[in-house]
Amino acid sequence: MLELANVEVVYNEVILVLRGLSIRVPDGQIVALLGANGAGKTTTLRAVTGLLDVHDGTITKGSITYDGVALNGKKPSEIVSSGITQVMEGRRVFGELTVDENLICGGISVKDKSVTAAAYERVMELFPRLKERRKQVSGYLSGGEQQMLAIGRALMSEPKLLVLDEPSLGLAPKLVEQIRDIVVDINKLGTSVLLIEQNAMMALSIANYGYIMETGKIVMDGDPRKLLADDDVKEFYLGLHGEEGAKKSFKDVKHYKRRKRWLS
Repeated sequence: MLELANVEVVYNEVILVLRGLSIRVPDGQIVALLGANGAGKTTTLRAVTGLLDVHDGTITKGSITYDGVALNGKKPSEIVSSGITQVMEGRRVFGELTVDENLICGGISVKDKSVTAAAYERVMELFPRLKERRKQVSGYLSGGEQQMLAIGRALMSEPKLLVLDEPSLGLAPKLVEQIRDIVVDINKLGTSVLLIEQNAMMALSIANYGYIMETGKIVMDGDPRKLLADDDVKEFYLGLHGEEGAKKSFKDVKHYKRRKRWLS
């Protein structure tokens, strides 16, 4: 289990971004973390995967543990070796390298080559599209194919926990459905998933549990079906407002009113 307990993160010794954040990802489950831009989702991932230092961020309070072992202060390479890998927002594939070369990079921390060979075969089964394009330079892949490659690259180290940052970002609805189904398949193969999304419908439709963030705090959590049925979630994440289900722009809703309603 991954557990964040009362975590605070400060950037540049001044900017407080996470404010006592507590979430749990039980073994074998998909947990969704939702929030608008600036809520602190990406900072949460950086704290888990050891990438805060790169952005002048520091965990000032709280603890992060995985399987009972503290992750605070560990290097990213040590965290990967413990069984956690991350797919970053925006895919971040190595554009000058081929699909196969990208996948090889994903398994570079694994010393047992039989493990990476088996992982490669599983990736090819999960992503037939990548199999067709194994020798193609990844910079010329479509956005959906690059997202598949980014996920496949993360799976090359045989992670026990896969952390996904906005995997549906910038993809057409049909591709979003494909990515959603792939996440479910990965979970069925035994990998736990922490899914960070703005697409509430996509994330909560497959999650075992859901959290909603606002300004570095959890303002709501629970069963995904209950979250999807909540009027505030419908209004702020699905664009539905009122009994008629009329469309309403997120930007038209005042932030302090949203906070007041969620925390009341």
